[in-house]
Amino acid sequence: MLIGAHVSPAGGPAKAVARGIERGAQAIQIFNQNPRAWKPRVYSGEEIAAFREAMAASDVDALLIHAVYLLNCASDDETIRANSLRSLIASLQAGAALGAHAVVLHPGSAKTGDVDEAIARAGVVIGEALAQTEGCALHLENTAGSGGTLGRSFEELAALLEAAGGDRRLGVCLDSCHLLASGFEIRSEEALSSVVDRCAQLVGLERLGSLHLNDSQAPLGSNVDRHANVGAGELGEDGCAVFLSEPRFDDLPLVLETQGPQHSGPTGEELALTRALRERGLASRRGAGA
Repeated sequence: MLIGAHVSPAGGPAKAVARGIERGAQAIQIFNQNPRAWKPRVYSGEEIAAFREAMAASDVDALLIHAVYLLNCASDDETIRANSLRSLIASLQAGAALGAHAVVLHPGSAKTGDVDEAIARAGVVIGEALAQTEGCALHLENTAGSGGTLGRSFEELAALLEAAGGDRRLGVCLDSCHLLASGFEIRSEEALSSVVDRCAQLVGLERLGSLHLNDSQAPLGSNVDRHANVGAGELGEDGCAVFLSEPRFDDLPLVLETQGPQHSGPTGEELALTRALRERGLASRRGAGA
């Protein structure tokens, strides 16, 4: 498992690698453009070369690019869908240029409209973005389920993958906070195993490509998306240890999107705690097997 953190790309993507190194990260996640603006960010050849050089000299082995939250590929507003398509294409192009593991996308929201129609609209936009790019995978992130967000269940994720055409570059990113908030009990080995079995049945394990570890401020089934620092929420240290030690998550990049103690993002100490919790979980599973 490549454990890492969401970091700022301010100053260029090579700076993001440096921030990952400071935290002891094996994976990093960045926004490839201003999260509050539609204007796509295009990296220069010099920035790309500097990033690749920094990665090669580091212990950071995976980059995830998170598409910005402005995107709503399922919107019934044609302008918003057009802007979402343009931004998603830019993210995938950046991912290809930087050699990213994947772009992670919140699929969109039906808001108060028909969910099936929203899934169909999102599928068209996602499929078109993949058709206009090449080389970089796209992972649809499960959601907490508030505000009509799509992807709150494996049935919806499967429907989105189908609506987008089932491209081989399409995968799924599972977020621990969102799973709990959307009603999936994942705080015991048996419960989490059942959830992953369900994912395998409906989505396919070959589609499972990345992970987010976030504790949850809100309880099971609340549909409220509120991240807590690792071990400081409804999952707790034991629940996080369970998530981190699930065997079918091995070898995947896992990034923290927590606020950290200073509200400036995950820290090296939080990543160290995450590694310790993974070891605790693995030891528990070995003990149970014995």
